[in-house]
Amino acid sequence: MPGRTLTTLIGIILLALAALWVDFPDNPGLNLRLGDVVIQREIALRQGLDLQGGLQVLLEADLPPDQPLPPGTLETARRIIEDRVNGLGVSEPLIQLQGERRIIVELPGLSDPDRAIATFGQTGLLEFIHAGQVFLPEGTPVVTTGSATSEVSPTPTVEPQATPLASPTPEEPVYRTILLGRNLTSADLNTNPLGQIEINFTLDSEGTRLFADYTRENVGQVMCIVLDKVVVSCATIADTIPTGQVQLTRQGGFTPEEANSIVIRLRYGQLPIPLRIETNRTVGPTLGEDSIQRSRLAGVIGLTLVVLFMLLYYRLPGFLADVALATYALVVLALFKLVPVVLTLAGIAGFILSIGMAVDANILIFERLKEELRAGKSLRLAIEAGFNRAWPSIRDSNLSTLITCGVLFWFGSTFGASVVKGFALTLAIGVLASMFTAIVVTRTFLRLIMEMDLVHDPRWFGI
Repeated sequence: MPGRTLTTLIGIILLALAALWVDFPDNPGLNLRLGDVVIQREIALRQGLDLQGGLQVLLEADLPPDQPLPPGTLETARRIIEDRVNGLGVSEPLIQLQGERRIIVELPGLSDPDRAIATFGQTGLLEFIHAGQVFLPEGTPVVTTGSATSEVSPTPTVEPQATPLASPTPEEPVYRTILLGRNLTSADLNTNPLGQIEINFTLDSEGTRLFADYTRENVGQVMCIVLDKVVVSCATIADTIPTGQVQLTRQGGFTPEEANSIVIRLRYGQLPIPLRIETNRTVGPTLGEDSIQRSRLAGVIGLTLVVLFMLLYYRLPGFLADVALATYALVVLALFKLVPVVLTLAGIAGFILSIGMAVDANILIFERLKEELRAGKSLRLAIEAGFNRAWPSIRDSNLSTLITCGVLFWFGSTFGASVVKGFALTLAIGVLASMFTAIVVTRTFLRLIMEMDLVHDPRWFGI
């Protein structure tokens, strides 16, 4: 056996073993130390929304269509939403822009969609308002100067004012904003001696000064804390509060979920623009599991039929192609884990399609090989001529597919079509791997058979 063929064969075996290790379900991941460099990497197959269930929400800027957004505003909103979602502890979230006015949010494996929407979808505008002598009930919607005069910008532009109640109409009073949430530096949960959950937050130097001035000048007046235009709590000012330490309470206390949602909104900042929910889709885990089972069954049936066809029609080359196809499956699955690829139903479809393309490449090669053998060439010359004559067709067809994948990937990234993007990525990875297995793996196996002088009868090649 020549050294080149042996070296290639050893490389293929090592590659297959490495891929098998990556594909192992209980893979511990990478944990290497190279001098001062530490490499830690989790290796897992990540499932998309349609496979493990979860929530998909499309948010749109809640502004007049003719009102342009300042540059960077939507990206700022996306980052804030991403921070809020990370605060929920959701694994593998997808938050990306869709066009110029929309943000798409996908949260796989989420068990409480309503809580998540309340956390990342609301503006998170915290206000302290002066209510005069009016003790507003909790949950009362209010109109404040904090929203009536704010312009769309990454940070609020309203200056806090310690002014009395303004009421342009008896039906809809407008309460003056004393302080805004931008003056917060931290927000945390606390449990009081009665076991009720409270929210404590600290003001910055400007907020501390303004709050101290306001409370000093309005002892005996009612001040309310408002979150997203809804009263959370009200209190009568008993004395000056000079420390900048503020406590948010509610009669009966907050539930842990409510308190955590409020803290996340306060901690990661106010959205620069109001957003409304355009679409809201929840996928149950049962549906995702059913999709996995059906996809697995379809894959097993399809792969079995392909293996049998190659074996019965092309005989020895078909058997070698089946072995190469197994190598292909190991390599592609390993790449899905290493890239990593978030696997969806569309991605599975792309993977299955790439299997067909891998088989198609082998069929082109074997048909050329049979033509050369029928022409009377030796096995050595027929193998090389078969690969050389089939290569231009394989190259051109796969290149055109990769170009299409590139266009689809760009489309999915630009317009937030994650399904299209996942299909394009898995198909592209599969096409590249299929070219490798058809040209390198199958060719090496055929050369190995030829150089070891194991087969002479043309009937082994389907002739």
